[in-house]
Amino acid sequence: MSTEIFAGLNDEQRRAVETVQGPVCILAGAGSGKTTTITRRIANQVATRAFAPSEILAVTFTDKAATEMRTRLRALGAQSIRARTFHSAALAQLRHLAPEPPGDVLPTKAVALRQIANSLPKPYKFRPAADLATEVEWAKNRCIPPEEYIDRLGTHEPPIEQKHMAWVYGEYEHRKQAKGMVDFEDLLALAIEMYSKDSWAADTFRARYKAFTVDEYQDVNLLQQRLLDQWVGERDDLCVVGDDYQSIYSFTGASARYLLEMPRRFRGTLVVQLETNYRSTPEVLEVANRLAPKLGGADKVLRPTLEPGPRPEFRAFSNPDHEVRYLVEAVRELNQGGVPYEEMAVLYRTNFRSEEFEEELSSARIPYQVRGGGFLSRPAARRMLQIMKSSRKSEVATEVRRAAERSGFVDDPPDGLGEQEQTRQKDLARLVELAAEFDDGRATVRDFAADLEARFGEHGGARGINLLTYHRAKGLEFDAVFLPRLNEGELPFRRAQSDDALEEERRLLYVGITRARRHLYATHVFGGRSTPSRFLIEIGAAELRAASRSKQAAKSDQASDPVVSALKKWRFERAKADGVPPYVVMHDTTLQAIAESMPASLVALAAIPGIGPTKLDRYGADTLEVLKSFR
Repeated sequence: MSTEIFAGLNDEQRRAVETVQGPVCILAGAGSGKTTTITRRIANQVATRAFAPSEILAVTFTDKAATEMRTRLRALGAQSIRARTFHSAALAQLRHLAPEPPGDVLPTKAVALRQIANSLPKPYKFRPAADLATEVEWAKNRCIPPEEYIDRLGTHEPPIEQKHMAWVYGEYEHRKQAKGMVDFEDLLALAIEMYSKDSWAADTFRARYKAFTVDEYQDVNLLQQRLLDQWVGERDDLCVVGDDYQSIYSFTGASARYLLEMPRRFRGTLVVQLETNYRSTPEVLEVANRLAPKLGGADKVLRPTLEPGPRPEFRAFSNPDHEVRYLVEAVRELNQGGVPYEEMAVLYRTNFRSEEFEEELSSARIPYQVRGGGFLSRPAARRMLQIMKSSRKSEVATEVRRAAERSGFVDDPPDGLGEQEQTRQKDLARLVELAAEFDDGRATVRDFAADLEARFGEHGGARGINLLTYHRAKGLEFDAVFLPRLNEGELPFRRAQSDDALEEERRLLYVGITRARRHLYATHVFGGRSTPSRFLIEIGAAELRAASRSKQAAKSDQASDPVVSALKKWRFERAKADGVPPYVVMHDTTLQAIAESMPASLVALAAIPGIGPTKLDRYGADTLEVLKSFR
């Protein structure tokens, strides 16, 4: 068994696994095998008889992670280990140790908050219940009761006016208690209160559980930390693992400071840094490591173990449509090269951004799956579809706009909206825009609804390329990752004004980069009010792009001179036929860039500097024909 526990571990992982007692803090970089490390350590605690299986409690943040941990432990011969989320552990403890068990658990806050929000003044009554639920959780995870809510807001901005949010929060608590129900935050608060006031319950629990392991410790909030403190008591057999570089849930109250301050709280803490990366190519890690010095916290430099792969692609586009078409074309080329669609992901900052990718992918007949809800399945579009499907009225644009306005749509929404409300407003605006494009004076609103389902519903399903937000991507990995629209206002998000908020936006990009195993694409739009994200400057995107082109140019010098010669020959003949100098057709530097990148489509050709819409229309097909013979 000991051989199996230590098989394949690197020196730092082995160091953590061998230390079966006392406080241990594992600072685990992305893709460094943290789950392997902590499951092997728990298995070693059992194998060395430092602790009996029944004395160990492992805590994760999702039921899925808890199930995976139990499965791995069983495979290592460590049976009967308790691996639970904070909430499920608290519920089980209350049922066994509290004088009176808690009430029924409210499965979701959304229904109750929707009912409460219906009583708000009109400007606020349409706000998504999800925004209100997030705000209630923000307060409860910080141990802020309704009566102290306004006084303790600080610089935090609620999704609706302060006095209205305070009323919603108070009314939610009142109605919940009147029904004898509790929510997930209540479970933690009740367990904390039980242990702090009932010495028998505390002694009974601490006699049972003697060693603790907490996964994803950078995501712990104040409420969870207070419960953990009650569990541990005066003891120090605590192992925590996390990555402060991936702390991206401040909206829940999560803070990486508990992870970083662990050595100060427990004297003699063994600190282990896992920096050997088993997920990504050296080229992907180079980009991530360039951003790392700006992330603060514990310095970590990811070291690659995989063979070199393709260099990341950094592209800029003068038009958002060109960016989307380039992405779709790159997806198709990757798939033709052997990368399954399911192993690709497009990440974006907010949910409403999925719509443009859904439409283009559907048009290209490329299957996709939207994690977190696609355009037509999100609340705004879903409700509008129900209305539109039963309408035989013409004047589609007018009728759809009226329906959208009845749902709270405004042409110029105010700044400071929560992400859910911003997504809702964007989705309503897109429906109004699509209706105007569709309206030909003959079709009905029901026809428009059918057209929407054909455009967005046909190719979106359970399989295909993944469309998801940066937050949902955490913990996942893909062969190819696309990071489009890296612009100011998108990433960093326009609402991120404080230093702390900007730092979290930077960590979001780090999470996005480190999801990629082999292929990484980062793109942005320029021109007008669109400016590249400041984070692109921090990772030296221009330098990386130049290095990539230099490498391609060197390769071109060795093997692609015939391509340039063929392009120049074609240019000479075309210039002669058109009666213009050759440089008017295309400049030498443009021909060289074409030879270096070898575009296979008009979209890819359009991304090359020097190829504008006119040249693309006039010379694009001929250029691709020349390149065909060199593939």
